[in-house]
Amino acid sequence: MKAILLTAPGNAEVLQLHEIAKPELPSAHHLRVKLAAAAINPIDTKLRTNPIYFPNNLPAILGCDGAGVVEETGSAVSRFKPGDEVYFTNGGIGDEPGNYAEYTTLHEDYCAFKPATLSLQDSAALPLVWITVWEALVERVNLQAGQTILIHAAAGGVGHIAVQLAHLLGARIAVTVSNSQQAGLVQGLGAEKIILYKEQDFIVEINDWTGGKGADVVFDTVGGETFLCSLNATRIGGKLVSILATPLTAADVQLARMRNLSLCYEQMVTPQLLNNHQERLRQRQILEHGAELVAAGKLGVLVSHKIPLEQAVQAHRLIEARGMLGKIVLTING
Repeated sequence: MKAILLTAPGNAEVLQLHEIAKPELPSAHHLRVKLAAAAINPIDTKLRTNPIYFPNNLPAILGCDGAGVVEETGSAVSRFKPGDEVYFTNGGIGDEPGNYAEYTTLHEDYCAFKPATLSLQDSAALPLVWITVWEALVERVNLQAGQTILIHAAAGGVGHIAVQLAHLLGARIAVTVSNSQQAGLVQGLGAEKIILYKEQDFIVEINDWTGGKGADVVFDTVGGETFLCSLNATRIGGKLVSILATPLTAADVQLARMRNLSLCYEQMVTPQLLNNHQERLRQRQILEHGAELVAAGKLGVLVSHKIPLEQAVQAHRLIEARGMLGKIVLTING
């Protein structure tokens, strides 16, 4: 089969197309899936430049997200049969091969039926970002109807899903975006307050919008200075949740303490990294709920670029350029 291999740490050019053996089923509980698409996520580019989870196990196949058609099932599989259309987040971070390939295998417990109203290619874009947003907004900060939330980089892959979930939960939503095109997208998804961060100070804008209090919740998808500035955009006693490592100094911690902030972190690949079966089952249930919301017309995913598997280098360059609307997927098997 064709697969994109990470042959060595480095820039996008280290990703190379190879012909390798079709994977065998690792256990009686595994499925082999003929992939239709794999999503590109920022974690892929980070692991490409610094494969911290598998430094001595190259070449490797990247790609956490996939969608496709079940081709073969192990003898103990009970939830799926050949021909079923599925989506999932699995592999690509060192423990199992990822999804930049024509075929992959995964345990049936970590797989969900794809949303009935989405194509396979669009379905591949959803798993990692949907689980990330659900865990961040529902499980970490318990976002409630009527609360105010600031979502950074709201037109991006995680951001545009976060806007939809916050709207579904009944929150009042402020966002940071970089241009009018992005503003139009997120306004259509339910954002009330649009902040063009290149032209406006989001701390000033949020405090003005909330009558000087700050947002009840801030969702940081950017990190760095954006995270640090968000300490002053979160109300006293509020919650700040980030999907990135944060550069907190002692002074920053003291500021957070002075404002009685709850600092939360979200890393959706943790159950996979720690090989926690129960947590991975819970994430599959989040995917199943997401599929229900998509079918009900309450959730959607924007795929801005569909790029053939053979052009994975181009896809990595695009996501590293930042400022993307929605998601990028690699198309596979036609």
